[in-house]
Formats: sequence, structure tokens, C-alpha cells
Amino acid sequence: MSRVTKKASSVCTDSPLSMSEVCRKMTLMRQILTSCFGPNGRLKQVHNNVGGHVLTTSTSTSLLQAVSSSEPLLKLITASILNHLSRFSDCGLYTGILCFSLIDHVQKSGLRPSVAIKINKQLLEVCTSFLNQEDCGCKVNVDFNSCQSLVTLARSVISSKPACVLTEGEQQHISTLAVHAFLLTVPCGDTPGSPDRVRLGRTVTVSIEGQFVLDSAVFPGLLVNVPDMQLHPTDSEKTRRGPGPFRLALFTVSLSGDLSEFGEGSLEVHRGAPDPEDLILDELLKLGEQAVTDQVEVFMCQRVIHPVLQHYLRRHGVLVVERLGIALIQPIVQMTGAQAVALYQTPIPPEAYGQVEGCCVRTVGSRKMLHLLPPREPAPAVCTMVLCHRNDTMLNELKAACQRAEHVLRLTLRDPVALLGGGCTETHMAAYIRNKGSTEAARAALSLGVSQSQYLLGLNGFCSSLEAVAVALVHDGETGLVDLSYAHHWSVPQGEAVHSGTVPQGEAVHSGTVLQGEAVHSGTVPQGEAVHSGTVPQGEAVHSGTVPQGEAVHSGTVPQGEAVHSGTVPQGEAVHSGTVPQGEAVHSGTVPQGEAVHSGTVPQGEAVHSGTVPQGEAVHSGTVPQGEAVHSGTVPQGEALQRGDGYEVPATCGCGLVVRSARPGLVWTPLNTRYPSRPAPLVVGKDTPPQLRVLDSFTAKLNALQVAVEMANLVLDIRYVIQDVN
Repeated sequence: MSRVTKKASSVCTDSPLSMSEVCRKMTLMRQILTSCFGPNGRLKQVHNNVGGHVLTTSTSTSLLQAVSSSEPLLKLITASILNHLSRFSDCGLYTGILCFSLIDHVQKSGLRPSVAIKINKQLLEVCTSFLNQEDCGCKVNVDFNSCQSLVTLARSVISSKPACVLTEGEQQHISTLAVHAFLLTVPCGDTPGSPDRVRLGRTVTVSIEGQFVLDSAVFPGLLVNVPDMQLHPTDSEKTRRGPGPFRLALFTVSLSGDLSEFGEGSLEVHRGAPDPEDLILDELLKLGEQAVTDQVEVFMCQRVIHPVLQHYLRRHGVLVVERLGIALIQPIVQMTGAQAVALYQTPIPPEAYGQVEGCCVRTVGSRKMLHLLPPREPAPAVCTMVLCHRNDTMLNELKAACQRAEHVLRLTLRDPVALLGGGCTETHMAAYIRNKGSTEAARAALSLGVSQSQYLLGLNGFCSSLEAVAVALVHDGETGLVDLSYAHHWSVPQGEAVHSGTVPQGEAVHSGTVLQGEAVHSGTVPQGEAVHSGTVPQGEAVHSGTVPQGEAVHSGTVPQGEAVHSGTVPQGEAVHSGTVPQGEAVHSGTVPQGEAVHSGTVPQGEAVHSGTVPQGEAVHSGTVPQGEAVHSGTVPQGEALQRGDGYEVPATCGCGLVVRSARPGLVWTPLNTRYPSRPAPLVVGKDTPPQLRVLDSFTAKLNALQVAVEMANLVLDIRYVIQDVN
């Protein structure tokens, strides 16, 4: 076939990460993922520019599948995240944020990609080794004798999906249901036929729109949607009978008697030959006779059953259910032990029959459903989770969140541990790696064949990327902090003042620009130095500290409404000032040693404080705007600047393990800032662990960490991108 246009050559892009357009797209994707991260993340509405359905979601699977990009590097990263999610169902946003952060830090630091790749690989091994240690400070054991840790783990998954729009009570209710459904799918004994293996059951989710979330429930067995027209009076009587077990037959082939089931083609019928439809109906009735003879009491079909066959079976007391759909076939096979029969022209083999313990009709919301109770044998249990919500969007998001929570709970069976959530694992691990890397920088750099400065630069970028994941949890103007003792993550609400860091003894806290109506506070001024200040906006006061003996305080022109404040004036010396506007008073004269001079008109609402300040004390004065706190003065070495009302830092860290009231002397610093070098972070004793607020899947996060680092290294290592544009 001839081409309409001539075939174009492929496009080769050299060093794609050096192109501004590629970097812009990667930055945008990182911002999208970051804004969705955590319980307070923002929802995303995805709509194709040519029209179609509008998707509202905050889950990584739905978001990445809906957002398409023509950039090959983004396609590569997205495919790796989706592959991780298909195996572990969690930590998709975590993987993307960490991967993009690692790439971004390498680009900003100017470190050569080949050097950064070697350092990232070495630090990934350190992280993996640290997380697999028995005494790792980020791990907690999952106790299957108590449901508390399981509920916390499920709640962490469900609460991280804000598109579910759940209240605190609804989150707790759904989390409890997820754990209940998970436990129902775990067999009590060995799996028949393979005693050394455990075969888990299955959870079938039924969605009901328009009902309250608290109406959601979990039922052992299967709930089958049966329209009212299918509930024949004889079926209702059948469901009211005593307990079984009842024999069950299951068919996947259509039993409607339609000739189209035989495929396409022409059919020749000789004169005098019987009607083919009559022959097919005879075969169906023979099937019904065998089912009645074999004492089948529940007759189910994936597709349609001929009305004559239905009438025959119901007349003999058989419960008939048709139009099951393909989604329920495997759960029914797993629960009942039946074999799905795909032919009706041959007799049903005896081993194809299954059994149920009983059946009844339940009204769930606006639906009437047939409830099939699981038999005592075979072992694999199947349950049904009925999820209710107010609209379809919230219901779909809730269904996806519950399925992910169930998968995360199943991962704990293989490795019964969990990681601290709320960003605490990332900050603690970053502090551990930073301390270990700093102490062993020379040896590690030598083994990698890089300089020590390059290794420390790569180390800082890796740790900053881990902390960037914790920072991504902070929304609504909050500030992320890390304590310098246990290296756990804390968040300060918007409007609070954050003061942190160690201030050496004898030094003062200085601040920059002062807005109108605020006061300037300063601490102790070393002997022999004077306090000088620049231009002060109208309505503010100038405060200074102690003035050494023998020196005078001189000031120039003072704007209207301001006062001149000075410190201690030596005996026998006077205070001189320049031009004083109308309405101000000048006080001067001999001031005894150790006394302060106060003068001038002070605007309404401001306080004037001056005089000698003893060493180690702070000077506080002036009007402070609403919602801001001003702290100053000398702070003893090793202590943090904290607000006196005690509301500057929450009661617990992000995961809930470190309680502020039980750990006096904690020092905080903002995340992603340079803070003094500290020894290895302390590990919180877990003899009497408190009620943890957030837990993350150990298996999912460990794999996500590996995927993020490996994908970042792969993208950094790409030199050419060749695209076929035809």
C-alpha cells in the first residue's frame, strides 16, 4: 500500500533532562502528585479536552491512568508506578514524589549523573539494611491477637483518600469493616489438598448509591443481586427452609436455547425433520431432569435460562438464579467447590456439584439480594462487603480504597510488621542516613571512587528527597518540623509561630524587617557594644539594651508620635537629643547609675520598656499583631525557643509514637533546613506503645523506595530519546 505522505525520520533528543520543556513537565507532574498526598491532599478533576467523563479522584492509580503525557520520560515513570501499584496497591504517590525529588536534587546540585547514580545505589542499600533490622526505630510489630494495629493500618489507607469524603466516625466504621472482611477471608485451618499452603478467600464488594455510609456492612458468604421478577414464590419458600447443606449446580454456558450460541453460519433443515429449537429444548429438559434426579436444590447460570426449563425446575422445588455475570463465577466456585459447566449436551459429572450451607433473601438498601451462606467445607471463605455512599463518585473512590486496604492487610500476613506513618519513617530514616553517611563519608567515597565532597552532596540530596516526602504531607499553610532527638515529623498549624533551633549562650535573637504596629524585641547586648537601628516606620518605638559605662545615647530627629528610649546613662552625664517635634517631652539630666531613662509620647497600644537588662534575660515589649508571637532573649544552650502557651507544636508527632508531654526537652527545626549535626536519632521504647495514629505497609513502602530510587537512576542515566513520529 502506498503512503499518502513520505515517511519521516525518527526524532532523536540528546540529554532530555537538559531541556526546559521536559523539566517543566516533570515539575508539573511532581506538583500534581504532591498536592494529592496525605489525608489533607487536594482532589483532582481530570477531563479530556475533547469531552467525555470528568474523573474526580485523589488515588494514584486512577490519577495516573487518566493523566496522559506525550513525554517519554514521564511515560516511563508512570508505567513503573502503575506496575508497583498492581503488585502492592499502596504508596503510589510516595513513589512518584520521591523519584521526582531525587531527579530534581541532582539537577540543582550540579552533581554528575553517573556520580549521583552510584551514591543513590549505595544509600538505597543502607536504607534497605536499616529497615530490615530487628531493632529498626521505624518498625512496629503487627499483633494478630489484637485488631487495633490492623484497624490502624486499614484506617491509614482509607483516610489518605480524601475523595471518599468520610467523617471521623465513618472512617472508623469502614476501617473496622475492612478488617472484618479481611479476617473472614483467612481460613481457620489448612487448605485441603495442600496443608503446607494457605489459600485466602475472597471479598466481593457490592456498591449501593444513595445510602448512608454507616449502613455499610459485611456478610459471610455471597450476596447475589436478584431482580424481583426472578424471586418466584416457590423460591421464597425455598429460602425459608432449614439449614443445608444444599447441592448447587453452576453453568457458564447460555441455557436460553438460542441457535446463535452455536456460532455463525447457515443451517439446513430437511423436509420432515424436527425443529432444531425443539431438539435444543429437549436437551435442556433432559438437563433439568438430571438436576432433579441428582437432588440439586440451587441451579445457577451465568447467562440466561430458558423459561420452560425455569418452570420445570421451580415446579420441582429447585431455586433458580440466572444472569449472574462473569464477576461472580469465580467467587461461587471458590466458596461452594462447584465446577462451572460449559456444556449442556452431556450429562453433568457428579464432581461438578457444589454445596451451600443455606440461603435467604436480604433487603440491602433498595435492593433485594439472595444471600448464599458458605459451607463448612471446603475451607476458603468468601464474604461480601456492602458499601454505601451518597453519590457515585464518592462510592467509586471508597470501593477502590477498601480494596487497597484489603490488599495491604494481606501483605502483613507474609511480613507481620508495619512502618510508622505520618512522615516519621522518612524523617527518622533521613536522620539515620545523614548521621551514618557523615561519619563514614571518607570510607564510602573511597569505595565508590568519588570525592568526599561529592559524596556529601549526594548524601544531602538523598536525605532531602526523603524529607520532601514528609513535607508533601503538609497542606493548608502548615509548617513541617522535625525534632532533633527522635527525628520524627511534626506539623504546626497555620498562624502559629515557629521558633526552633539551638541558640548559644549569651547571644541575642535578631529579626529583620518590622511591619507597622509591631515591636522590636532584642535580648542582652554584650558589654561595650551599642544598639543601633535604622529607619523605623511611623508609630513604632526604638528599644535598645544596656549601654556601657561612659557612653551616651544620642539620637537624631524623631518622627511625630515616637519616643526616644535609652539605656543606663553613667553618673554625671546627660542625655542629648536633637529636634523634638511638638507634643513630645524631653527628659534629661543626671541619671544615677543603673537607672533607666524613659521619655517621649508613646502611641496608644504600645508599651515602652528600657533600662538595664540582666544577663540571660529577655526584653519583651510592644504591641504584637493578632496571631503572631514574638520571642526573643538569651536562650540557654541546647534549649529550643517555644511559645509559652504550649500550642506551637501538636501533642504528638505524625505517627503518634512520640508524645510531647512525656518527652521534655525536645528541640524542633523546620524540615529541609540545615540544623546542627546530631548523633544517631534515638529510638522510642516500645515496651508500652501508645495508640499509634498512622501506620504504613512495610512491604509496599520498601518496594516503593526501591522503585523510586531505581527509576530516578534510570532517568538520570538516559542520554538519548528516540521517538517515531510517523
